[in-house]
Order: sequence, then C-alpha cells, then structure tokens
Amino acid sequence: MEFLMSIIVGIIFMAATYLMLSKSLLRVIVGTAVLSHGVHLLLLTMGGLKKGAPPVLKEGLTSYVDPLPQALILTAIVIAFGVTSLLLVMAFRAFQELRTDDMDQMRGNDQHE
Repeated sequence: MEFLMSIIVGIIFMAATYLMLSKSLLRVIVGTAVLSHGVHLLLLTMGGLKKGAPPVLKEGLTSYVDPLPQALILTAIVIAFGVTSLLLVMAFRAFQELRTDDMDQMRGNDQHE
C-alpha cells in the first residue's frame, strides 16, 4: 500500500509542479494548494499505514497507531490554508490593480504590445 501511495504522491507533485510553472497566477495558487495536499499524503505515507488501536491507553491493547503523523498533517493543513488564503487575497489585489493575472504582463515583459 505504501508503494501505491508513493506513486500517487509523485503524480500529485508532478501535477503541482506543472501548475506552478504556468503563466496564470490563479494556476500557480492552485498548484501550491495541490502541492500541499501531496505533502499531506507524503507525511501520512512516511508515518506508515498501520492498523491498530487509537493511541488511548486501555488494558489489554498492545498495538497502537503513531499519532505524530496525524498531528503533523493537521498542523500542515492549517498552515496550507493560511498560505492559500494569503495568496488568493494578494492575487485578487494584484488583479484589481493591474487587470490581469498573466505573470508576463505583471512583470512588464509583454511582447505583444
């Protein structure tokens, strides 16, 4: 199962890299969000996909699941949400000022004019 998850994480990273290298600012933001989801899956896979009881002490249970990857993923989700919302607000403000979301036009490197 870890091998399949590793392949899926690689595909997600590939799609995120493709989106982040495009000229549209909105695609770059979607690419960063997709990349953060890939990191969440990577953290889950690196923690090991084990079956066991929740990490609550009870008598008679010997197999517990490690809670650290889940805690890291929850923290990463909150950070990714904050970064994505900041990028969306900055992109909206840039669109209001420049009336475009094309990165070349924002830099002033437009060859068509």
